[in-house]
Amino acid sequence: MDFLNAIILLLNYIFVPALTYGSQLALGAIFVTLIYGILRFANFATGDMMSFGTMFTILFTWYFQSVGISLGVLPTALLAIPFAIIFMIGYMLLIDKFVFQYYRIKKSPPVQLAMVSIGVMFVTQAVVRIIIGPSDRRFFDGEKFLIRAGEFKDMTGLNEGLAIKSTQVITILVTVILVSTLFWFLNKTKTGKSMRAYSDNEDLALLSGIDPKKIVMITWIIAGILATIGGALYGLDKSFKPFTYFNNMLPIFAAAIVGGIGNPFGAFLGGYVIAFSEILLTYAYKKFFMYVLPESMEPDGLVQLLSTDYKFAVSFSILVIVLLYRPSGIFKGKVL
Repeated sequence: MDFLNAIILLLNYIFVPALTYGSQLALGAIFVTLIYGILRFANFATGDMMSFGTMFTILFTWYFQSVGISLGVLPTALLAIPFAIIFMIGYMLLIDKFVFQYYRIKKSPPVQLAMVSIGVMFVTQAVVRIIIGPSDRRFFDGEKFLIRAGEFKDMTGLNEGLAIKSTQVITILVTVILVSTLFWFLNKTKTGKSMRAYSDNEDLALLSGIDPKKIVMITWIIAGILATIGGALYGLDKSFKPFTYFNNMLPIFAAAIVGGIGNPFGAFLGGYVIAFSEILLTYAYKKFFMYVLPESMEPDGLVQLLSTDYKFAVSFSILVIVLLYRPSGIFKGKVL
């Protein structure tokens, strides 16, 4: 019985939260790797672009709630996301036309484009704060829990309860569907194959008749979808605060680099590597060891390798280790 309690404890506090958090990081990491693989620069505005898309999701959610439109047990935000995606794509295409396109035509080096993206990051962050403010915003409605800890205890007779939030299940399911659709698009459709060809060899792709303007536009459209959905899922699960999305830039970039920058599948798995590493290393295992060890060997302290305050230090450490020992990432190979 104690062993089962220990397993439920890990599921409740490590596995399910890490799977959810990893899904959110994975979408951001694919965003980063897609921009890098096709447009050939590191977009440091990723976190704030996710924040921008989430802001419109919140605004449309509030509007639908004000006129009495909802999805019942599901969050109203799911209804708002498609409208937010339209505004997000429009914003990205606008930024590309008036900012990135100029440097792309000039054939500026990737470092210069990366520096420009930092400027875009500050502008985007300012716009979000002006429109919705810097405060914490909660926009979740509907059924909060699919399984409550108390109900689980009553059903099983265990001391530990398993609580699964509806946002966790929604995040995992939406991520699997979205990523599967993206991989199918990149590998099976004519446009997807053109994007991969453009990424692999731009000059040869142009000689083959591939329209670079179309490739750039499709890339930003996909990036807008990923940013809005990833940001909205993170906000639904944890609440929305603009500066939090800026902080998430480090684990998102770490996930993209760990998986192999330019490799969408690697970025997808890299999100889970970072999420599980952060949570495994910052969780306090005292209660777990109380279940699995004899009473005489029970620990006195928290048995915590790192405080949760150092969560981002885990991402940074993994990033440094990968850059030192395997710069190409886990999945070395062909971009896209």
